[in-house]
Amino acid sequence: MKNILIGVCGGIAAYKSANIISKLKKKGYNVKVIMTKNATEIITPLTLETLSRNKVFVDMWDKNRSFEVEHISLAEWADLCLIAPATYNIVGKIANGIADDMLSTVIAACNCDKFIALAMNVNMYNNPILKENIEKLKKYNDYNFIDSDEGFLACNANAKGRLKDEDEIVNIVENYFLNKKIKKLLKGKKLLLTAGRTEEPLDPVRYFSNNSSGKMGYSLAIQAINLGAEVTLISGPTSLDIPEELAEFVQVKTAKEMCDEVLKRFDTMDIGIGCAAVADYKPKVCADQKIKKNTDELVITLDKNPDILYNMGLKKEKQILVGFAAETENIIENATKKLKKKNLDMIVANNAHNMRSSNNAATFIKKDGTMKEYTEKPKFDLAYDILIEISNIISK
Repeated sequence: MKNILIGVCGGIAAYKSANIISKLKKKGYNVKVIMTKNATEIITPLTLETLSRNKVFVDMWDKNRSFEVEHISLAEWADLCLIAPATYNIVGKIANGIADDMLSTVIAACNCDKFIALAMNVNMYNNPILKENIEKLKKYNDYNFIDSDEGFLACNANAKGRLKDEDEIVNIVENYFLNKKIKKLLKGKKLLLTAGRTEEPLDPVRYFSNNSSGKMGYSLAIQAINLGAEVTLISGPTSLDIPEELAEFVQVKTAKEMCDEVLKRFDTMDIGIGCAAVADYKPKVCADQKIKKNTDELVITLDKNPDILYNMGLKKEKQILVGFAAETENIIENATKKLKKKNLDMIVANNAHNMRSSNNAATFIKKDGTMKEYTEKPKFDLAYDILIEISNIISK
């Protein structure tokens, strides 16, 4: 398994490094840790030693060190270096060639790729000097930045500067090694993907929708990019970050808007994946003003929405077309009917109760009747399995 060197700086988010280390160890990675002296004021080296099962390095002049020149041996040992959290201070040091402690010295000697997960006060984050230092380092191919999230900070502000979620950081690390390992199975293929939910307005403040989080679709987008595809993502509302390196991102709300955008582009695509949770019906009339509570009952007439996947199946010529069937009962039977009706090459059948979950279990059903069952796993991992099956269909 690969060797990961983790640098922990003295920001309040230093305590989250314990969770990152634990998750990476559980996935089988070898982990060693360097802490700045300020970081040891927030979380103890003993905690990170226990989780990493390796000595934690802090002091360049440790009297108990081995006979190796440790900053050189650590730099040569690492397959990847992750600084999480990375403070304003460490970014400035690296960008300006300062190596005055163990972490900055090891980074200076490291030839492997470095991932820098930013976490700091919002005013520091917005400081133009930080931006200049980041841009300076981005000119070098081996420096990669994991941007901060927006959230509640230690300074009582709800703003940008919060360390990226630990699971997302671990996914970025895994994704890096996956990219180095796998062939670009979908290189040159144009892939159209729908994701998220749709919203059908009833009046200016109310709408009909569903529980889809968009995680499955966005995971497919990221993994397809990793496999070399040119990805167009047409998405309904989600709270997720837009994946980087998309060929095109199109934001929609209603099923009609999504259908129009899909059909504009589908003819030029090699692969289509309908992962969005599209509303089957919409209110026949959308009121201009908020509907008042004037009666004991409210009768709403619904009209049928366009069936996006069915229309893609009608237009399909050379494309591989894959759909999803989120069902609550008779999952395989209902999914098989959908596969045939919509002229799909494969359908991913799963339980609708997993819509809000980060995990999913599914059965892949192909048009030749073959099935493959996948037990529960992270949606990011299941997305990879789906795309491998699609590449197998293409190669036949």
